Amino acid sequence: MKKILLLLFIFVSGHLQAQSVFGYWYGNANVKTNSSANNYLVELVLQSEKNYVSGILNYYFKDTYRSIKVKGNYNQNTRELYLYNIPVTYHGSLQNFEVDCPMNLYATLRVSKVASNLVGSFRSLPGYTYTCPDIQFDLVLNADISKKDSVLNAISNFKEKYQVWEPSVADSLVNVKVVPRKVINYVVENEYKKRKKEVVNEIEVESDSLRLDVYDNGEIDGDIISVFYNDGLILNNQKLNHKSIHIDIVLDSTKEYNEVSMYAENLGLIPPNTALMVIHDKHNTFNIRLSSTLQKNATVRIRRKK
Repeated sequence: MKKILLLLFIFVSGHLQAQSVFGYWYGNANVKTNSSANNYLVELVLQSEKNYVSGILNYYFKDTYRSIKVKGNYNQNTRELYLYNIPVTYHGSLQNFEVDCPMNLYATLRVSKVASNLVGSFRSLPGYTYTCPDIQFDLVLNADISKKDSVLNAISNFKEKYQVWEPSVADSLVNVKVVPRKVINYVVENEYKKRKKEVVNEIEVESDSLRLDVYDNGEIDGDIISVFYNDGLILNNQKLNHKSIHIDIVLDSTKEYNEVSMYAENLGLIPPNTALMVIHDKHNTFNIRLSSTLQKNATVRIRRKK
């Protein structure tokens, strides 16, 4: 009888522990719109308190890293987790990704013999419903890191962070130097014309000669691009990385404006195809983030200041 009670106690204890959200979770979160799918890399460290759940949410999005404290509730009967009022970087931000969507996290704990998962979404607060779409995620429990000491240590040593990657001096090394001249590739040119041209930024410059440096935007994930200048192909099938693609251009003074367009040859490992374009004239520097898909070309419109 004692053996049966002992086995029953072990079974119940293990079952209750399996239903806990305590521990370290990680995975991808995706927001899908009509034109693109954007990925967030998410880490969630949770500690069960007496009447609530607290923890740390870390996420990476393109060139942005955020680390913030979170708090909410967990219903052990329904296995539902709620975390409230989380600032999530807006997936469509164009400048320094400084726009936030205030969102709540809703998730359900799913436990199997293979793994434990938190499946759910970030949902925008009322008033932001039509601006900030849901961000869906599937997080997996890491059993090795989810030991109590590791979780408590992570929470006690927490320091809130917000970082945006910018090219440093070391990142200014030139990978490819391009002299703008007509490149012949009829397949790319025909496909370029089929895609929608999306003007993501318009700038005014103070000189006719400009220097362009193009980098991968954040994580190096195998993005390959071609570049068009005034609808003419000047760079074909070049992979992006932390070293710049250096392009010197001279503005056509007969045009009202000149255009530089980024054509996505692929979507890399993390769609869409993203790049940071740094434009220099004699006095100014413009940091412009571009995002192209297989349906649209990201375009920068350049005007000469009068």
